[in-house]
Amino acid sequence: MIAKTDLDSCRRDMENFVGKRVRLKSNGGRKRTIIQVGVLDSCYPNVFTVRCSRSNAYQEMVSYSYIDVLTRAVEVAVESEALSTLAVAPGN
Repeated sequence: MIAKTDLDSCRRDMENFVGKRVRLKSNGGRKRTIIQVGVLDSCYPNVFTVRCSRSNAYQEMVSYSYIDVLTRAVEVAVESEALSTLAVAPGN
């Protein structure tokens, strides 16, 4: 079970990287993996948003919850720090 302290710790970790380039790796269903690169835009009490840029001028805003990170449904890596994973294992 995920404790509130784990969620708070995850949110604080994410807030340290607002404005940095991140790589998101998520499950797209049916053995598909979705990888998106963008800038961590903002952190809210329950979710964080990432502004992803495409090859054209179109920008996409995606949001994930901190529970997605803690359950490893989404892997977040900061690109400027040699792709160090931010996911916090429950109970650590």
